Amino acid sequence: MKKIFVTGVTGFIGSHLAQELIKKGHDVSVFLKYSTSRNMQMLEPFLKGAKLYYGDLADYHSTEDVLRSVNPEVVMHLAALSPVRDSFEKPFPFVQNNVVATLNIAHAMLKLPDFKKKKLVYASTAEVYGIQEKQPIVETAVLNPSSPYANTKAMTDTYLRMMASVYGLNVTIMRNTNTFGRKLDTGFFVEYIITAMLIGETVYVGAPDSIREYMYVSDHVDSYIKAMEHFEISGEAFNVGPGTNKGVTNNEITLKIAEMIGFDKKKIIFGKYPPGYPLRPIESDQPFIILDVTKIKKMLGWSPKVSLEEGLAKSIAYWKEKLKK
Repeated sequence: MKKIFVTGVTGFIGSHLAQELIKKGHDVSVFLKYSTSRNMQMLEPFLKGAKLYYGDLADYHSTEDVLRSVNPEVVMHLAALSPVRDSFEKPFPFVQNNVVATLNIAHAMLKLPDFKKKKLVYASTAEVYGIQEKQPIVETAVLNPSSPYANTKAMTDTYLRMMASVYGLNVTIMRNTNTFGRKLDTGFFVEYIITAMLIGETVYVGAPDSIREYMYVSDHVDSYIKAMEHFEISGEAFNVGPGTNKGVTNNEITLKIAEMIGFDKKKIIFGKYPPGYPLRPIESDQPFIILDVTKIKKMLGWSPKVSLEEGLAKSIAYWKEKLKK
């Protein structure tokens, strides 16, 4: 059993990660920012069994106080602002929540007793690669972020690797690909497509030719646990994805979901975003995000277990049941 501190537990991956760590018998503490608008009742199933701490990661002293109180063996840092399109219009909150907060955690960890015996697992993103020429993308590719969000992640990605070599911080950086399997949020691509089709709405696919890889949430969570378990590996960044080496277009995955649901394909509009959808500059659009996952398979022994079809079937079944209520 390890004493683990998790940030970002009100988010998609963080909530599932906290739940899985608790199931495995770890002593889990989670970090929450004060918010009068948060519906804690919806999060209770994910946080049952965890110790709750409140504060503000963007404030160094608040972060240091909480980490000193918990004194965890492992910090799983997943908290971030992540809606890519919103970052173009409002970049400064992304800098505050993604860069400043991460540096606060990392430097506060240096103040912990025997900090070299602690482990930080950091959630970066495949978005840090931006527009690349070669696919699949390997970890040694030059980071070329093409959005303010991706740039904040690239900044912290490189900063933490510097801290590993200069300060001796034990950190592992995870560059995970697009993940689906959300239980609360329908604003992301796969969940949007599934729920819109289930209720019979017109479906909009704004960038039908963009190529992505999609990973089910349980595989994403498992990658963090593998990184945590390999304490001896530090200063490394790992790609995490299904390892298809070819990906799937937005067009293809939309039609696949339509077939699985039995949705009328005439109600799909390709090349147009939903009304009111925040646009991202055309110049920033990544034509593909396809990751080479050889390194994580070799060094951490991780590999995906859930196929795209299995994951989609699970998500469709979940939302079909939920939308009945």
